[in-house]
Amino acid sequence: MDDAAVLKRRGYIMGINLGEGSYAKVKSAYSERLKFNVAVKIIDRKKAPTDFLEKFLPREIEILAMLNHRSIVKTYEIFETSDGKVYIIMELGVQGDLLEFIKTRGALHEDDARKKFHQLSSAVKYCHDLDVVHRDLKCENLLLDKDFNIKLSDFGFSKRCVRDDGGHITLSKTFCGSAAYAAPEVLQGIPYQPKVYDIWSLGVILYIMVCGSMPYDDSNIKKMLRIQKEHRVNFPRSKHLTGECKDLIYRMLQPDVSRRLHIDEILSHCWVQQSKAKAQQPSTSSKEWESSRGGKDTLKVPELRPEKKSATKVEIKEEPRSEALPEKEEPVQVMRQSQTLGFNSDEPAAETKQGDPSPAPETVHT
Repeated sequence: MDDAAVLKRRGYIMGINLGEGSYAKVKSAYSERLKFNVAVKIIDRKKAPTDFLEKFLPREIEILAMLNHRSIVKTYEIFETSDGKVYIIMELGVQGDLLEFIKTRGALHEDDARKKFHQLSSAVKYCHDLDVVHRDLKCENLLLDKDFNIKLSDFGFSKRCVRDDGGHITLSKTFCGSAAYAAPEVLQGIPYQPKVYDIWSLGVILYIMVCGSMPYDDSNIKKMLRIQKEHRVNFPRSKHLTGECKDLIYRMLQPDVSRRLHIDEILSHCWVQQSKAKAQQPSTSSKEWESSRGGKDTLKVPELRPEKKSATKVEIKEEPRSEALPEKEEPVQVMRQSQTLGFNSDEPAAETKQGDPSPAPETVHT
């Protein structure tokens, strides 16, 4: 029985193709029961690799079944046919993903960014409180509903944290995600705290929201890693960001894992808590904040370039990353964000760096 017939028997009228890989595809469908369109992820067990079937797929199904949060893509139904096909019926991001939104419309105003980032942070807190980590947080995995609210999606690399006899979460050893969103400890192949890794990715996402560009150019991983470890964050001067916003990003992009913010600290940060009325009033100036962080060196930052893509972003991971890790201090080889986005480095930025004295300005080439 073909996919359309299987779905029809379940009350779904199959629509267009949204994405396709070697062993999985995503279709749109109309649910006769729900009376609206959904996304259907179809996985063929006969074509999927063993490690995916034994580890990643069971994790994803288990976690999707337990999640219920307004800012996480809803999973309506999961079923499997006798011929080895798994069907996951999910909420459809009708307005596409956040990356396409920013590419098309540019950086978000801080008020809009605050609302969307609060939705995302609330979803991450919900997961972390359940000891679930996402490990692939990025703008492409943030879908937008009809009202442009954030819906966290793609739990293909998620897992439930394991705790030792003392109740402490054990370290992870699997690299997950894209290099542009990956924390320095992950890029170095160091066993990492998975919840702390998610926080770094949140920092990258917020930077992209308010700056409309990537905080780090991953076309040169070693150079990017060096800049990250020096705690350098470069902000485009033209965006006129408030000090509170910069401070939050700076504290999330903290290379020292013992000092990186916890999800509760993010949600209680003054910028996240700030009301719209207060946000419109003058706050800590950029000059004051930059002065406290070491000056305003002129740098260039990688920009996002608009690309023509489908209205709904769907990413299918062909192969899970291996558990094998490189030697310490050697960055892993991963797909570069710059390869898919493209960069334009023509806008000067203000640099912040932990400690004094500030280094000489350096150009981030793309």
